[in-house]
This record gives sequence, C-alpha cells and structure tokens, in this order.
Amino acid sequence: MKKVEITVNGVAYPCRPTMGAMLRFKKETGKEVTEIDTASLSDLCTYLWCCIVSACAAEKKEFGLSLMEFADSLTPGEMDEWTQSITEDAEAGGEADGDEKKS
Repeated sequence: MKKVEITVNGVAYPCRPTMGAMLRFKKETGKEVTEIDTASLSDLCTYLWCCIVSACAAEKKEFGLSLMEFADSLTPGEMDEWTQSITEDAEAGGEADGDEKKS
C-alpha cells in the first residue's frame, strides 16, 4: 500500500486503511467497508475521513475535524483523486512500494 497524505485546510495528514478505519466506518454508517457503494459520495467521504482519523490516531497526530467539518473542507476533485488512488492500489494488489502521494 502506498503511503498517502491528504491535505486538508493546508495541513497534510496521513491516510491509510486500517482495522480502526473499518470499525469507524461501521460505527458511522452501520455498514461494513465491503458494502461501500463506490457511486456514493457519502460512503466514500465517510471512509476517507475514517482512514485519516485512524491513521492520525496510530501516528499520534492531532486531527480534530468532525466528519462534517472535513466534508466542508474537501472538494469533489480531491475526493476523485483519492478514490482513483485507492482504486489503482486495489487493482495493483495493494502492494507496499514506499512511494508517497500527496493530494
């Protein structure tokens, strides 16, 4: 899996899928990550937020935005970039390559 950072309001945050992100998604939506509708911006935005919250918790980095504050700060283009990066990663088999991507 590539190391990805997401920039929100001028601050770069780590972002990666973790078990914590999956549990957070279930808590927020009542759905498993495997049930994400890739056509649903709500699902994708929520999962992205969960991945950032979880990665920040793991790295002991402060991330104080609620889901709505995060969504208010995210553009559709940024969302598309992230969706494309995770789709490419999944198609490549999710292999770690040490590359860093900033959006």
